[in-house]
Amino acid sequence: MVVKFYDKVNDNFLKFAVIISKSKGKWVLCKHRERNTYEIPGGHREKGEKIDDTAVRELTEETGAVDYEIRPLCVYSVTGKNEVISKNEETFGMLYYAEIFSFEKELHSEIEKVFLFDKLPLNMTYPDIQPIMIKYAIENYNIESNEI
Repeated sequence: MVVKFYDKVNDNFLKFAVIISKSKGKWVLCKHRERNTYEIPGGHREKGEKIDDTAVRELTEETGAVDYEIRPLCVYSVTGKNEVISKNEETFGMLYYAEIFSFEKELHSEIEKVFLFDKLPLNMTYPDIQPIMIKYAIENYNIESNEI
């Protein structure tokens, strides 16, 4: 897998929104019901949806965030095949950062549970992609790192 970052691309290319999130100084990660790993909130853009709306929808669906600040960081791309990307071609998404102040008590999505970590766990769902995104965000957008 190759991960690259861009200032911007044509909006039509953006297929995903990924939201690096923190709450009270801790990393916010999700555990999908069908996996035993942790992942950054995010997901597919729906037809006709603005990418910023995708980010807000995915953040609230996957974390239960009700009070938060979210901002776009940059465009990212992933080249390579995995369980989400079926062809070995460059796929684009928008990377965001959110500071979450409060959460709903229950989740209503495919996410089983939300976890707050002091440092990132080793067993991430996309270990060749997500740690690279987080490192890039820390180095380029003044996101406090704790220990990654």
